[in-house]
Amino acid sequence: MTLACGVDVGGTKIAGGVIDEDGTILEEHRVESPATDSEAIEDAIAGLVKELSSRHDIAAVGVGAAGYINKARSTVLFSPNLAWRDVDLKGELERRLDLPVVIENDANAAAWGEFRFGAGHDVDDLLLVTVGTGVGGGVVLDGELYRGAFGVGAEIGHMRVVPDGIVCGCGKKGCFEQYGSGSALVREARAAAAGGSPLSQPLLKLAGGDPLKITGPLITDAARDGDPFAIGQLAILGTWLGEGIASLTEVLDPAVVVIGGGVSEAGELLLAPVRAAFLPQLTAHEHRPILEIRKARLGNRAGLIGAADLARR
Repeated sequence: MTLACGVDVGGTKIAGGVIDEDGTILEEHRVESPATDSEAIEDAIAGLVKELSSRHDIAAVGVGAAGYINKARSTVLFSPNLAWRDVDLKGELERRLDLPVVIENDANAAAWGEFRFGAGHDVDDLLLVTVGTGVGGGVVLDGELYRGAFGVGAEIGHMRVVPDGIVCGCGKKGCFEQYGSGSALVREARAAAAGGSPLSQPLLKLAGGDPLKITGPLITDAARDGDPFAIGQLAILGTWLGEGIASLTEVLDPAVVVIGGGVSEAGELLLAPVRAAFLPQLTAHEHRPILEIRKARLGNRAGLIGAADLARR
């Protein structure tokens, strides 16, 4: 059985895993990410892979990184949280490792992981929506990962949903992720608490009276315990997501939409509002097959598993 190494590069950590052909992780290892030093990041990735290679016969390496990756899956054109600008990461790592390397956008890698081994294993067309600090996306069409003409497709978080809306970190206004992300969830809950909303007071109490200590997991936990304000905040987020997914469905027509990322841990508290908002916004929904909206299965390991499988292919 051919083994591949999947690597997920983030701003604070680099996670690596040895993955078999069934998508099973045989071993994992993590190191800190020296995010501000391009060469140091490459050394850290190479060191992690060499550590795993000392115990496993690895045939190829797949690296998932947040940012724009060129069509050839070799160069990181731009990464918002890492010191990569037009870096031939494939070449740099192959020089260090003497192994074939594939570079892929992290959300694309996660989409492929969920398609091959997770929530989309039974379909040919899938849209992954990751809901975390921002909103990420990955698309599989007719059984192939869709990357666009230049390799930088599926950046759904920067689809504009509100003209002249909230300023996004990308510099535009009204991007999807400013309304449908975990950051948006926390921002709105904190604003309500700071503004003295009576409904928010139980959540504020859980945060020790400090609105800035309200976090996404705290909101989810409170919602699970039945807090009406927390449930309402997740419902608002779900409404934004459902309406955005309806627009994307008009273009892509996937069989399944998979919701991943940290906020997906809220489960049906998030997914039920997503489904409720999605259907009314879908054109001619009474006369067309309706896709399924599912929670991701692979969690934060989807990128590792997907990157390794892409490298093996």
